[in-house]
Amino acid sequence: MSEAVTNAIVHAYPDEAGPVSMRLRILEGNVLELTVRDRGRGIEDVARAMEPMYSTGGDDRSGMGFTIMESFTDGLRVRSAPGRGTTVTMTKRVRSKALS
Repeated sequence: MSEAVTNAIVHAYPDEAGPVSMRLRILEGNVLELTVRDRGRGIEDVARAMEPMYSTGGDDRSGMGFTIMESFTDGLRVRSAPGRGTTVTMTKRVRSKALS
């Protein structure tokens, strides 16, 4: 979730602060669903943005945000529209002991 929030701050609102919302749900089968949503500038080409080393954040950014999210989750969905914002939904199955 940290990487998704960082992406929203750096990329969605490059010139000013804006709202970022987070939601966590526990679904059937011990699946955590984490959603991070912004109402920023959005992503024109989601497939390209998800490629390793691609970044719109400048030379100091690694372009590995979505790659990191994919490596630590069981599922990653990114929905975005230019000028309307981005929603990143991650799922991760956890052992039931971790939920108690």
